[in-house]
Amino acid sequence: MKKSKRYASVVEKVDKKKAYTVEEAVKIVKEASSAKFDETVEVAMNMNLDTRKADQQLRGAVVLPNGTGKSQTVLVLAKGDQAKAAKEAGADFVGDADLIEKIEKENWFEYDVIIATPEMMPMLGKIGKILGPKGLMPNPKTGTVTMDVKKAVEDTKKGKVEYRTDSFGNIHGIIGKASFDAAKLAENLNAFVGTILKLKPASVKGNYVKNISISSTMGPGVKIDLNSFDK
Repeated sequence: MKKSKRYASVVEKVDKKKAYTVEEAVKIVKEASSAKFDETVEVAMNMNLDTRKADQQLRGAVVLPNGTGKSQTVLVLAKGDQAKAAKEAGADFVGDADLIEKIEKENWFEYDVIIATPEMMPMLGKIGKILGPKGLMPNPKTGTVTMDVKKAVEDTKKGKVEYRTDSFGNIHGIIGKASFDAAKLAENLNAFVGTILKLKPASVKGNYVKNISISSTMGPGVKIDLNSFDK
């Protein structure tokens, strides 16, 4: 794939050994992004976590102050008042056993997120093998199994992103689009990193975060000075 001269000149400027401030890193990532499409900007956090220990397996969600730049299509599985609240909150699809059956029989995946009330989980569990590999299975830790479906739908529509440690103890997350104003990207980055910093398990010895970098879809990774974040 041919890269533009502009991209090459930006990459040349990125010092792999240097850790940049949040503002500098955001500026570089924006400059390195392509003009062809609006690239997604991601943060990668390399953590000192042992995921064999249950308390060091981090999982949850962050509502980004400036959203993700992508509107999420939401399916809510609930009955009665909760179903009504979901519709009023702007859920794209609302149902219960009928929609679970539709997923199972028709391989229906016209949504990005599933939110469910606890009573729906036994039925959903039966199609876990379909939803699990696609990362669609609702989970209480990410706020997608809840009795407050109104808040869950609103948070998702505002720009909620999920995170979880991978098997190497790393955490990845979306923080917006390259077209975002630099200050808004920085604010989203601080919100994401700040959430993770607050979750340090008591059993972690030594440094909790090894390094943090951000990149756009096609751009280079830019390392950030850990002191740029409020501890």
